[in-house]
Amino acid sequence: MSIKPNIIISTVDLAIIENSIEDSRLPKDFQDALETELARANIVAPNALPADVISLGRRVTFKITETGQILTRKLISPKQRNNEDDCLSVFAPLGAALIGMAVGQTIQWATHRGLETIEVISIA
Repeated sequence: MSIKPNIIISTVDLAIIENSIEDSRLPKDFQDALETELARANIVAPNALPADVISLGRRVTFKITETGQILTRKLISPKQRNNEDDCLSVFAPLGAALIGMAVGQTIQWATHRGLETIEVISIA
């Protein structure tokens, strides 16, 4: 895998994700990958989180480079999971890849389709 971009996560999001991990039945390898992402993050107070950084509750538009597909999803915690088609759990492979990234950044991440490159286009 290539070098991963710097990521920023708020203390609130970190607490929500860590508590959700403890209550989850995630596969060990995915849990380890998510915890590795959290461990390398720059942790900031919620009011210090830049507006162009993906956090829980924000809507992100991203591109999967290999397919050219552009998607817009709202990043949510697993406890917020609902039937809305436009939500993406931070426990999904793409959600875990996106948390803490900023507009313009790219990352390679293992998904059920194999290694994919994801580029952040915009955040609302």
